[in-house]
Amino acid sequence: MKFETVIGLEIHAQLKTESKIFCGCSTTFGAPPNTQTCPICLGMPGVLPVLNKKVVKFAIKMGLATDSVVNRFNTFARKNYFYPDLPKGYQTSQFDLPIIGPGVVEVEVDGEKKLIGITRMHMEEDAGKLIHDEVEPVSYVDLNRTGTPLLEIVSEPDMRSPGEAYSYLKKIHSILRYLDICDGNMQEGSFRCDANISLRPVGQEKLGIRTELKNMNSFRNVQNALEYEVRRQRDILLDGGNVVQETLLWNPDKNCTESMRGKEDAHDYRYFPCPDLVPIEISQEWIEEIRASLPELPDQRKARFVEQYGLPEYDSAILTGDRELADFFETAASRGAPAKKVSNWMMTELLRELKGDAIRNSKVTPDHLGELLLMVDKGTISGKIAKTVFIDMMESGKDPQEI
Repeated sequence: MKFETVIGLEIHAQLKTESKIFCGCSTTFGAPPNTQTCPICLGMPGVLPVLNKKVVKFAIKMGLATDSVVNRFNTFARKNYFYPDLPKGYQTSQFDLPIIGPGVVEVEVDGEKKLIGITRMHMEEDAGKLIHDEVEPVSYVDLNRTGTPLLEIVSEPDMRSPGEAYSYLKKIHSILRYLDICDGNMQEGSFRCDANISLRPVGQEKLGIRTELKNMNSFRNVQNALEYEVRRQRDILLDGGNVVQETLLWNPDKNCTESMRGKEDAHDYRYFPCPDLVPIEISQEWIEEIRASLPELPDQRKARFVEQYGLPEYDSAILTGDRELADFFETAASRGAPAKKVSNWMMTELLRELKGDAIRNSKVTPDHLGELLLMVDKGTISGKIAKTVFIDMMESGKDPQEI
């Protein structure tokens, strides 16, 4: 029997605000434990939250960037559950009236384009963080992260392979970074992803029993975890068994999933309207003002790179997938070297030497790379010598003229 994979993603993007969603505490990462808290984010009696306006603005930006519906009237709700890192005993989120409604993004997998639907986006507060002692059987809680603003982006179950899910995740990450509303750092937890995955016989409309995957802190881990879970569920179904609806943790050391708990549904959280926050009413004028301020987005920039610089679609997609990489290219190309030569060097020599590090950490500046390639183009030095000079530049950060 052949099975069809069905995947939906829930992405939690930590928004780049200086203060938390309902109080004035700092959101700076890496501060000493429990030093960025107050009675509001700790849920003390007698205090009232005040919504951070910038959180609303950032949510609207993401909605507009994904052709989503901006709900001018939306409300907050309490999501009730107990966990040690949630001092209030509930999370302030949105439920039946979220700020962003249906939308869509286009992804490309193996040269094929596909539209992935977005169900909703909603604003919510983050929980704290548990730190497990590696020696003693105890856990500590750091509540600095409590109340940090999140935008949860919920997709439709439109993805049919781990590859499609990977491409969708990268696309959402890229849009968030272009909008400059999330730094996208998965290692620091500012961009997190949970996946719902199920299998069903090919041709069947009804969805199969789903599992939820958590603890995937890199793009590669997301793809590996999904590929493993597809195999696991397929083996169970082929053996005549039943998939159990549960939440699974990805163990990157063992390359397998491990059961965490039974999967909850919405009714388990007893959502009800938050009595401490008034409904939000957004004016159409403000929405249009935000729309007018949107930057050039990845798809628009990709099309421009093809038209303006004559780059192939593949090169343009790689360069514009990351805003900083695209900025680097444009600055380097502005020095006068052929755009295709700049693109080739960035995608081979530069990215190879960076070894996965961010482009912002390159000792070779875009101006210096542009100067080096202009020297090659004018015949001042050969391509072979340029590669030697480039290695020196990567180590020293010097101008090619100095070397």
